[in-house]
Amino acid sequence: MGRAFEYRKAAKMARWSKMAVAFTRIGKEIVMAVKSGGGDPTTNTRLRIAIQNSKAANMPKDNVERAIKKALGKDEKDFAELLYEGFGPHGVAFLIETATDNTNRTVANVRSHFNKCGGALGNSGSVEFMFEHKAFFTVDLAGKDLEELELELIDFGLEEIGTEEGETFIQVGFTDFGKMQQALDKMGINIVSAEKERIPMNYKEDLTEEQKAEVEKLIDRLEEDEDVQAVFHNMG
Repeated sequence: MGRAFEYRKAAKMARWSKMAVAFTRIGKEIVMAVKSGGGDPTTNTRLRIAIQNSKAANMPKDNVERAIKKALGKDEKDFAELLYEGFGPHGVAFLIETATDNTNRTVANVRSHFNKCGGALGNSGSVEFMFEHKAFFTVDLAGKDLEELELELIDFGLEEIGTEEGETFIQVGFTDFGKMQQALDKMGINIVSAEKERIPMNYKEDLTEEQKAEVEKLIDRLEEDEDVQAVFHNMG
């Protein structure tokens, strides 16, 4: 299995390790999905995938229903999705995806996290080029042959497919996310979860354990911020 799969798996586990924070992030994704496409998951692909991700994270059904109801309310604010770039300690590159109803608060908090951990928030474009934007689906094959499926999905942007611990993972480029999702739906393949990841093209692997701990301190601060949806970095 390729390194992108391994990076995606580690990043997903890190984000979902703090259950309360994970629920907040998925709740925001549900709200944004409803705001953009309505409250019916049968016609709103983004909402359907958000609900599937909530199940994968063991989010209670009541939480999901409350988030949908809240999003349908006239007074519920939408969230702006913003990407921040910067360098952490020892030159480690960071990309931070946020969803916020107060951009001034968010940028001030993200800048503060960098400053307090020996890093610096960068300008737009300073780091993003160092990452590839990928999408990953976890699917239930339900008896389908892996090799046959691979051949069927090549036309829909398939880059890599593999199975580990009973789960099948599919990797595509970010721009092929919708095309692949529709193909899987038409084939009757159950999508267990779907994530969009930013995979480093090069990893910074010459750090000591002490230096890694300093970088991880910044990762922790960012991941504990309620405005932050995902944190990506190139520490190997």
